Formats: sequence, C-alpha cells, structure tokens
Amino acid sequence: MENSTTMIGSKGVIKKHEFVRILIQCLYSLGYDKSASCLESESGISYKSSEFKLLESLVVGADWEGCIDNLYGIKELTDEQRDTALFLVSKQYFVECLGRGDDSLALSLLRKQISKLKVGREKVHMLAFGLLSLGMNKVHDDNGFQELRKYLISELEQVIPPPITVPDRRLEHLVETVAASQVNSCIYHNSLDPVSIYKDHRCGRDQLPTETVQILSAHKNEVWFVQFSNSGNYLASSSSDCTAIIWKVLEDSKLVLEHTLKSHQNPVSFVAWSPDDTMLLTCGNSEVLRLWDVETGTCKHTFGDNGFLVSSCAWFPDSNRLVCGSSDPKKGICMWDCEGNEIKAWRGIRMPKISDIAVTPNGEYLISIFSDRDIRILNVGMNTERVISEEHPITSLSVSGDSKYLIVSLNSQEIHMWDVEGCFEKPLRYKGHRQHKYVIRSCFGGANGMFIASGSENSQVYIWNRRMSDPVEVLSGHSMTVNCVSWNPKRHQMLASASDDQTIRIWGPSSEKACSKEL
Repeated sequence: MENSTTMIGSKGVIKKHEFVRILIQCLYSLGYDKSASCLESESGISYKSSEFKLLESLVVGADWEGCIDNLYGIKELTDEQRDTALFLVSKQYFVECLGRGDDSLALSLLRKQISKLKVGREKVHMLAFGLLSLGMNKVHDDNGFQELRKYLISELEQVIPPPITVPDRRLEHLVETVAASQVNSCIYHNSLDPVSIYKDHRCGRDQLPTETVQILSAHKNEVWFVQFSNSGNYLASSSSDCTAIIWKVLEDSKLVLEHTLKSHQNPVSFVAWSPDDTMLLTCGNSEVLRLWDVETGTCKHTFGDNGFLVSSCAWFPDSNRLVCGSSDPKKGICMWDCEGNEIKAWRGIRMPKISDIAVTPNGEYLISIFSDRDIRILNVGMNTERVISEEHPITSLSVSGDSKYLIVSLNSQEIHMWDVEGCFEKPLRYKGHRQHKYVIRSCFGGANGMFIASGSENSQVYIWNRRMSDPVEVLSGHSMTVNCVSWNPKRHQMLASASDDQTIRIWGPSSEKACSKEL
C-alpha cells in the first residue's frame, strides 16, 4: 500500500495517493478496465474507497436499513448531502417495496422517513403522486431492480464528497481547467481549434489581423461604413460618393467587386445584411431606405420617403422583418416586412431621436440609441425594457454574435461594453483610440467574439482583447480618419476598415506578405 502522505511533482503539492486514484478513475472512464485494474493491483491503491465499497455492497444486496445507517455514519457528509443521499436510497427502497406489492411498507417509509428529509417537497410529492397515482411502480423482476441499483450507485457517487469518492472525470476536468486558463490568459488567442496539451499554450500576434493584405479603392469619396456578411463570403461598403458596393470574398481571401449600388441621391451612411445574406439594406443620408438583391445587385424595394431621415437599420433573424430608426423624433422606430408593409411602430414622446439600432442575433432584443446618451434595450417578446444612461454622447452601437453583449462608442474616447441581460452594474471600458468629433464605429470579432476593434480619428485601427482595457494592437496604414471596422465572422483573421482616405483596407495575419494591389 502506498503511503498516503507521499508527495509528487516539482513543487511537492500533489499527493501521490490522490493522483493515482484519479488516474485509475480516468482509465475506467475511458474504457481501459484492464489497465485500470492492473494499476490498482500494482499500486495497492483502489479507485473506490473502503467506505464507498461497503455502501456499494449494501446497495447491491438491497440492505436498505444498512445503507441508511451507513450514511448516518459518514462524517464527511454535510446535512444537505446526507439528506440527498438518504432520499436516493429511500426512493429505491420505496420503489422496490411497491414493485413487490408491499404497499403498506412503502407508505410507512414515505410518511415516517422520506417526508422528514429536507430535499424539497416537490420530490416527496413526486413519489407520492407519481409512483402511486400513475402506477410507475410496476417493476417485478430482479433484473429491473439490479439496473436501478446500478444507477443509484452512480447517483451516490455524485453526491458523496471526496475523499470517499472521486469526482466524475476528475483528471479530464483538471487538465481542461488548466488548458482553458492558459487560453483565457493568452491575449492573442484567436482560434476555435482544440489546443494541444503537450506544451503550455501561448499564441503570438500572428493570430490577429495586423498587416494590410489588400487595399480597395473603388469608392470616389470618403468610405463611411463596412460590414461583412453573416457567412463571411461578402463585404458591403458605403460611401459619401452616394454608392454602396458589394465585394465578394474569394477562396484565397482576396476581395473582388461584385456590384456597385447607385440608386441613392445622397451619401450612403449605413448598410445591413439580412441574416441569410440574400438581401442588403442601405441607408441614404436623410433619404430613403433601400432593399437590394445581393445576387443581382438590383433594388427590390424602397422604404419611407425622402423626409424619413433614416439613421440606421437592422434585421430580425427570419430575414423577413426589418427595423429602422429615424433621427426625426416623430418617426421613431418602424418594423416592416420585405414588401414594405408596416408591422409595428414605436413612436411618441418616449421615442425621441434614434441615432443607432440593432437586433440581437437571437431576435429577443431590440436595442436602440436615443437622445444621444441613452441605450434602450427592449425585450421584444415580453415587451419590457430597460434604459442605460451614459455620461457622454454615443456615436455607434454593436452587438456580439452570441447576443449576450453590446458595445457603444463614446466621443469621450472610450468604448463601453454592457451585458444585454442587465447583470453588469458598470461597463467594461476600452480606451486608447481617438474620438472627439466624428462618428467612429467599433465591432466585436475574432474567435468567440473575444476581441473588439475600432476606427479612430488619428487614422489608425485599434484592437482590444475583451479582458483588457488597453489595446493589444494598433494598426497603421490609413492616412485619414478610420470611420468603421468589420471583423469577418467566419474568417477570424480577416478585418476590414473604412476611411476618409477613400479606401478600404483588408487586414490579415502578419505571416502573410502585405499586398498593395488596389481595386
């Protein structure tokens, strides 16, 4: 028998006895029963403690009174754990009494013992009404009882604490915890691929898009907005040259011009992809909202009129409903279908000027920026809302792909992140970029949306890890204000930025050679 006080590891903090028990459990859980049994024999250490082996034998032998006495004798159990374990054993005792037709003993057990346990009245009621009234007690063969007892043993293993039992899949949990901790502390981690446990995890900056790989210069004036499609196969851009452009992302990650959309009479300030990527909305500055067919590049519908003053727009997940906000307080927010039929509207004194709007990808929340400094989060299904007030004017809004978080860019040179559900008392803050006068847009991006990117008035692009308030990368290349950025949702190392210098830059990892080809 191994000495239970023997320590292993370079720091001498791991008990060898515990480590071997966990190894044995891991081998059993992976199906290597012979190897596990061999290790038990060679080490003299059993995966199951003597206390649990005794309890297991009492369960297999249906010695229920012995099981109950045994549980009362285990000092390591808290009162809650003991009551839970006693309920599990008593429930099995109760079921077997009913199964063998001993209703009087079952009822006595229910009244005198089970009902006194602090496990929640609903569990006791389930036994009383479910098993008695619904006839779920018809188990008469020993094989059926044996299967139920095996399940009871596994349940008791989950309830009874160490060192009497070893928590389920303990080694996997320990390794996974360490691997996850290393990933979480890696400021550059930007991949959904499994990490290797052969060595400590550490990414380099080549995981992020930090080099210009392509410059797009088809616009003839300032580029105000860019957004990748949900599939990541297209990029849409809009400009003060009164056009929007749809770009196609090729297999080699190069972008080519697909369609130029020219129906607007004023600068195009905003675009929004339908969730199925078949349609694109464009907002003209103080102009109508237009709906385009992505495949053909033709305008399918026009919403509103020239006095509508559309500020922003967004889609619901079904790709059939869209909403737009107006900078005219009398117009508020309108919801339409794709044929232009108004489904719903939010107007009135509680709906002042709307500067930006978004719908969470799950369709549950409609989020809008109104009165410059307020964030209104409306639960569409419940028709309940809450308002977050910022101290400084908000210039843009973006929602995370998992629908859990939102970020707002402020002209105080900060980006604030709030949770949609309302758990945060204070926002997480990101700083370092420059924003005083202009509308600067930020976005979530990277694997699991763990990064935030933003343009800046100093002609640079900033990237933050969500866990850090200071940027991890600052990208240089543009010559004038960077108005908007968009991170490809499928190609996590591709970022686009739009600038007053009339160009769009596509950024990729530093391992790629920079490309100056212009389109």
